[in-house]
Amino acid sequence: CATAYVLLAEEEATTIVDAERLFKQALKAGETIYRRSQQCQHQSPQHEAQLRRDTNVLVYIKRRLAMCARKLGRIREAVKIMRDLMKEFPPLTMLNIHENLLESLLELQAYADVQAVLAKYDDISLPKSAAICYTAALLKTRTVSDKFSPETASRRGLSTAEINAVEAIHRAVEFNPHVPKYLLEMKSLILPPEHILKRGDSEAIAYAFFHLQHWKRIEGALNLLQCTWEGTFRMIPYPLEKGHLFYPYPSCTETADRELLPTFHHVSVYPKKELPFFIHFTAGLCSSTAMIALLTHQFPEIMSVFAKAVSMISRTCVEY
Repeated sequence: CATAYVLLAEEEATTIVDAERLFKQALKAGETIYRRSQQCQHQSPQHEAQLRRDTNVLVYIKRRLAMCARKLGRIREAVKIMRDLMKEFPPLTMLNIHENLLESLLELQAYADVQAVLAKYDDISLPKSAAICYTAALLKTRTVSDKFSPETASRRGLSTAEINAVEAIHRAVEFNPHVPKYLLEMKSLILPPEHILKRGDSEAIAYAFFHLQHWKRIEGALNLLQCTWEGTFRMIPYPLEKGHLFYPYPSCTETADRELLPTFHHVSVYPKKELPFFIHFTAGLCSSTAMIALLTHQFPEIMSVFAKAVSMISRTCVEY
């Protein structure tokens, strides 16, 4: 039973080597069942459903074998398994195998291959993720980050390549605004949870946990991110109500993240825009004026006495 071996690998194995051994046994059983289902798929709707189930099990096992190989340092083997899976089962993009492939290719520093994967999967019609958006930003940042200087940029302006990099960072931050604080180590990382929520703090933790090394490897990438990421919140006045490139940021993610993440972790929430002091001062002044006008209308005698007292105090202060 292939799924029984999967359960043993995930729940009983204490090392990645043990897990890989059990997944290989699961693969043998899964391939046998899959071939049998292929032969019977046209006999009835039940057989078609059985084939879909066996296909999902087989793909899951192969993907987990690829992840085991990656963790054991056999990255090229992992890349080959993932590429074969994507060729053999192209409709199964919902399993996000391409995101595992991106991570493996980044470990190999095969940036041209990373760009080729992004060109295929970073499409507006496909579901986005922090891995896709931030990897696209990293590749654009890589071309300019080693020579980027805020002082020089403010003096001469941004070049076309720098503008593209900044726009890619803004796009990534709009999708998931929690990631930069983890990449810049302004907030401590924890082990990623078993399940993550797209655009949530849980996704940000998982992305930063596995991809921080790739940002550190590229000289100046984190410096460029630090200089530009907060500009996103000035570009989008009301991100909770209206997005710029994506749908508005869902306000319900905080509740879901609190269930996914451990209680000791301080959950990140969408950074609220801080209003300038002038707006606060103007609002206070208008409120005070309205209150004085209301009191004057309701209690004219008392307010007249109060005004005379204030006038006398002011005159006395001026004389001294």
